[in-house]
Amino acid sequence: MQDKNNLKEINVEDLKIKENKELNLLESLIPVVILMCLLAYNIFFIADQEWFGAYTNQYILIMGGLAAAGVGFLNKVSARRMVSEVWENWKSIFVPIMILFLVGALAGTWLVSGIIPAMVYYGLQVLSPEIFLPASVIIAAIISIATGSSWTTSATVGIALVGIGSALGIPTGMIAGAVISGAYFGDKMSPLSDTTNLAPAMAGTDLFTHIKYMSVTTVPTILVTLIVFAVLSGTIDTTGSADISNLLVSIDNTFYISPWLFLVPGIVIAMILLKTKPLIALGTGVVLAAIFAFIFQDDILGRLSDSNVQSVVNAVFIDTRIATDNEKLSELFSSGGMNGMLWTIFLIICAMIFGGVMDAIGALAKITKSLLAVASSVFGLFASTVISCLGLNAIASDQYLAIVIPGKMFKKAYEDKGLAPENLSRTLEDSGTVTSVLIPWNTCGAYQSSVLGVSVEDYFIYAIFNYLSPFTTLLFAAFNIKIKQLVKK
Repeated sequence: MQDKNNLKEINVEDLKIKENKELNLLESLIPVVILMCLLAYNIFFIADQEWFGAYTNQYILIMGGLAAAGVGFLNKVSARRMVSEVWENWKSIFVPIMILFLVGALAGTWLVSGIIPAMVYYGLQVLSPEIFLPASVIIAAIISIATGSSWTTSATVGIALVGIGSALGIPTGMIAGAVISGAYFGDKMSPLSDTTNLAPAMAGTDLFTHIKYMSVTTVPTILVTLIVFAVLSGTIDTTGSADISNLLVSIDNTFYISPWLFLVPGIVIAMILLKTKPLIALGTGVVLAAIFAFIFQDDILGRLSDSNVQSVVNAVFIDTRIATDNEKLSELFSSGGMNGMLWTIFLIICAMIFGGVMDAIGALAKITKSLLAVASSVFGLFASTVISCLGLNAIASDQYLAIVIPGKMFKKAYEDKGLAPENLSRTLEDSGTVTSVLIPWNTCGAYQSSVLGVSVEDYFIYAIFNYLSPFTTLLFAAFNIKIKQLVKK
């Protein structure tokens, strides 16, 4: 999911589940209830959801962390242990934060260099409203399978598809949902993906057995997703087809458009396919785009400020807004640079405070163990795993913990039920990996909404693949479809 090349970068082998015998289930749930009540109050009763200004959700996560710390103190957990766990969480998100900064810089430089406008320009001529949404799912899936990363997919073709679809008059929530559905399908099925490697490692099976077994639930889910988007495409009342010629003229009059501009995204994707470190690949994309801006978009840079260098610096660090003679395009051709990523980064940092304290006091382990205790049947075991993964995505705000903790907790239970380990690894991915993007304060939800410029609330209902996946795995478990038994040697 997150754009990394190996599991060592996220230190999953060092993640230990903290247990606390002093803590009971009710106490474990107190911080969760407080967090959910505060978030619900903010959503339903506060105008514009700005209880504490623009950073309301961040402060709520910190208050949830303080509530968890209070529970910890009452159960003899030291402040040092809690701070240490939060610090470990912060260290684990250093690379994602750097990636977020680079994605902000990438969006800014790809805009002033004409790369994003070129993608929109040529995309408008190829992708019609009638096929746009299912085509977006397929394009995002192909790129994600090739790169092993939904993050990279969103930061490259995802941004372009949102731009093209917006120009065609398609709601951005639908476009983002299609992109995310395809990106997470590809991420799940790619052997290059870190979570696709992590899940079988936690469950005790091998990578390709996991991928093959996972396709049993994943392929039907993506087919249903494509059918739904095909139907949606046929019912959308777009105005884009009539305006395409005007949009093309506006883009052509504002930017220098050339196929040469696609060299930069092509090089970035090639570097990722060659397993270049993401920070290096994205950094290269920023530098090359800045050079292309000087070569191809001298007029644009001159209009943005008195100095061409200053225009590029602003695109990287602050913001850029390029005016055109079309209001729709003027809204599209704007970027916040690195500065535009600060809200998301602060959200992730605060989420790690809450998740770190909850782990340190033993609440995560207690909640997961309680779920395990009620799993008396095979279906109950699958359901408990799904609920555990969903809950940890919301509570710990991190998809890796949503795979690691249930993976460790439920492994023995699956063995005792005579179930092959790939049942567990598939369920971890079907419910842990793909649902992370549906939680606004989860690292994945925060990233995708920030990069695509669409809130989680807007794309949630259209991220069809993501919320159907856990239902599919439960359906297969309920009817005992392709539930592989453990073969004793």
